[in-house]
Amino acid sequence: MAVLELPTQPVPGLREMARRLSRHNVINGTIAMLFAVTGPLVILLSVGRGGGLSSADISSWVFAAYAVGGLFSLLFSFWYRQPIAIMWTIPGAVLVGNSLGHLSFAEVIGAYLASGVLILLLGVTGTVSRIMAAIPLPIVMGMVAGVFLPFALAIIEAFISVPLVATAMLAAFLATSRFAAVGRLLPPVLAALVAGAAMLPFITGPALSLPVSFELARPSLYWPVFSLQALAELTIPLAVTVIGIQNAQGFAILSQAGYRPAQNMLTSACGVGTLIFGAMGSVPTCVTGPANAILNTSGPKADRYLGGIVFGLLGIGFGVCAPFMAALGLALPLAYIAMLGGLAMLGVLQNAFVTAFRGGFTLGALTAFVVTVSGVTIFNVGAPFWGLVFGVVISVLLERGDFKRQRQVKD
Repeated sequence: MAVLELPTQPVPGLREMARRLSRHNVINGTIAMLFAVTGPLVILLSVGRGGGLSSADISSWVFAAYAVGGLFSLLFSFWYRQPIAIMWTIPGAVLVGNSLGHLSFAEVIGAYLASGVLILLLGVTGTVSRIMAAIPLPIVMGMVAGVFLPFALAIIEAFISVPLVATAMLAAFLATSRFAAVGRLLPPVLAALVAGAAMLPFITGPALSLPVSFELARPSLYWPVFSLQALAELTIPLAVTVIGIQNAQGFAILSQAGYRPAQNMLTSACGVGTLIFGAMGSVPTCVTGPANAILNTSGPKADRYLGGIVFGLLGIGFGVCAPFMAALGLALPLAYIAMLGGLAMLGVLQNAFVTAFRGGFTLGALTAFVVTVSGVTIFNVGAPFWGLVFGVVISVLLERGDFKRQRQVKD
């Protein structure tokens, strides 16, 4: 059994954390959660409704995904002093949506729990860290660039659907980015958020369609059914969406930001989280890519973990108030949130391209990028995973010299 990575830094006190908390931490954590409770929430709701789940089932799913995920984000961000966003796998939700038409919800939950055990075993045995160490970083970042490209393209799409809002947001973002003194007082993403919000009444009317009743979540515990069909169809693909798609992005983003993510420990935590999530009806737990990217957009590196704590606290609050907060989040136009997320992730996308194509393994990185952008699905597993697979295969066949130079550098 592998030794799980434990933190080595001293535990900060509440007074020190409060002193070091900055507007960057608050803004990044808030925008990351705002992003997590809009577009991804729509996917969750559509999957649940399309699969015939009751409102109680969906409410329990939302509670587990956000409240428990927020708790994990808070704990691990604090423990490792890194901005670690832990939520639920979006590709896994899409995968489950295709299965709910012919599998019962209890059978799907059985597959959740089996995936959790598999993910936990891969973490505690150190298999995950060995796999990630064997994949060249440029190829991983090529995949990350492919995943994040649609978010950047959402900026262009916003100019078509909500041109007034998009123009105001981009103008505010560029103005605060251009003048460093202004940017230090008013971070560019916050400026874009405020400018866009000011323009929203021109496209939604004088008031948004807000929920009128307040309701707390009522999580349920489900009894699983372990069927061979569900286990064969979902267990491994769900584990792959966590380890090969979501966590690979999250780990790469943290590494690119200068951290050393505890891959074995975080994978093991995702396994435990998947068991908890699954018991309440939610798809598996993962280290998210987009939210981690937003948490690393600005602020001193040593203090960014506070953004992860803000993200976690907001996730807990959202999950506890899931029925009300879901309606509130869905009241915001998707184009506005997509534009905001795209602007927030421009820097991460730029760094992903630079890392992918500035040195060796460029053909493998290009393959990973192209396959990921294609959106191809093979054996019910999404394109980002196959981007990694085909990228590594191409580099093994055609870029052997790069592997040799990489080994020489490590030696």
